[in-house]
Amino acid sequence: MSINIFTLSKYVNNLIFHQMKKYILILIPLFFLGCKKDYNSIVDPPPSLYQAVSVVSADNFVYSPSDSVFNFAIILSGTSNINSVSCDIFGPNNMTINSSPVAMSLQNTNPSDTNQYAASFPMSQSYPTGNYEIKFYVTDNSGNTSTVAVHSFKYNNGFSASLVLSNLVCPDTVTVGSSDIQITLSVTVKDSAGLSDVQSVFFNSFIPPDGHPSSSNPFVMYDDGNLNHGDQTAGDGIYSLIITLPTTAPKGTFRWEFQAKNYSGEYSNKIIHNVVVK
Repeated sequence: MSINIFTLSKYVNNLIFHQMKKYILILIPLFFLGCKKDYNSIVDPPPSLYQAVSVVSADNFVYSPSDSVFNFAIILSGTSNINSVSCDIFGPNNMTINSSPVAMSLQNTNPSDTNQYAASFPMSQSYPTGNYEIKFYVTDNSGNTSTVAVHSFKYNNGFSASLVLSNLVCPDTVTVGSSDIQITLSVTVKDSAGLSDVQSVFFNSFIPPDGHPSSSNPFVMYDDGNLNHGDQTAGDGIYSLIITLPTTAPKGTFRWEFQAKNYSGEYSNKIIHNVVVK
């Protein structure tokens, strides 16, 4: 039996074609399965899932020693898919003032499927006066987190703009040797109500390596013309103090915070100065 070479070649080509077609059909679904992507978060949740209805918060907050807690809430709809609600608070420098997300608690469950989540945050007087922002986040039952609302408010830290500290004279570095050393510090105070309105000028020291406060805080400064205090002229608005660093002073960076207070109970701006002790 003889086989035509042309016929044999055609038969082999057809066989190869059908075999390749079979493998291509097998590989196509594998290719699509291999290209599948998993997404861990939803940037903008569909309106049907959950939405911010409104934010309940003051637009202005003024610090006072008797009331430093800022309260706020958010009302959400589509709450059946909500697992948790949290927020971050951003200061004028766009940095968060909270060390971790603030958890918000469910306050009520309404038949209309709108629930209120609330939180409280203690505002520190050390936070600068300025514009702040709260960003609200929702984590759904699948673990996806998204930003649902942003609220802006103005914060006043309670410091009097008329009471101002400036012109701090203080070394940046001090080397402690075999004997105690003395350092003369001074700072200028201005009060629009006059220097007679200044009740006290002081600084607090925070000690390395962990920054714990000194047991002698606060250190009171003087504008009395007494050279033992390091003050040259009484009543000129320059407050001074001579401090002694003993040979046993810990090495590292000290943080000194200078401030003034008037008889109205208002505080000045705070000057923070780091001193490296070697």
